[in-house]
Amino acid sequence: MLASLAAVAALAAGPPVAPLIVQRFIPFGAQRKAETAAYARRHYGLDTWRLVRPRVIVEHVTVNDSIQATYNTFAPDRPDPELHELPGVCSHFVVGQDGTIVQFVRLSVMCRHTVGLNWTAYGIEHVGRTEADVFRHPRQLAASLALTRWLRCRAHIGVANVIGHAESLSSPYHRERVARLRRQTHSDWQPAAMRRYRAMLTALGGCGTSAASSLAGDTRR
Repeated sequence: MLASLAAVAALAAGPPVAPLIVQRFIPFGAQRKAETAAYARRHYGLDTWRLVRPRVIVEHVTVNDSIQATYNTFAPDRPDPELHELPGVCSHFVVGQDGTIVQFVRLSVMCRHTVGLNWTAYGIEHVGRTEADVFRHPRQLAASLALTRWLRCRAHIGVANVIGHAESLSSPYHRERVARLRRQTHSDWQPAAMRRYRAMLTALGGCGTSAASSLAGDTRR
């Protein structure tokens, strides 16, 4: 059964403060940072591994069945099986089907999760096979919305710039210097699903002043 807006709103309601986040960082040492900076030079013309003033949040589906499997995919620093580049792929967060949120990468670090947008985007994974799986798990959906709302308020990102991976090419922030990758995207979180997700996000309310105060002591940078 798909989660109702009322049920999810009841779970995710309240001011946009940081939800409960378990920190389990993947290895991201000097070599991986250097590889990330080299990736940013090739693809974006930027010489940095840092994520500076992010403007987009990209929602993903793991296409596996657990947080552990997702960690096992992101932790090794090896060329990805699709584009065969270093550094290894990663996302900043994963949300389990029981609502557990795990942070893999610090918010100040660029992650490889969306071609054309890594330079300016947070990535959030959701355990499941399709976005429909997320809508079937109210606690997962509520945790996702709470996390996304907190992140967007923290970084002053508009709801319109909370997108699905399948929407990456339509983002005004999409940038790609490698010609063969300029139309590359994925099929998870199609526009119809994201319209529903953004409607739920909007229904939770804006950021207000409580967001700024709740971020003052944030340690997840």
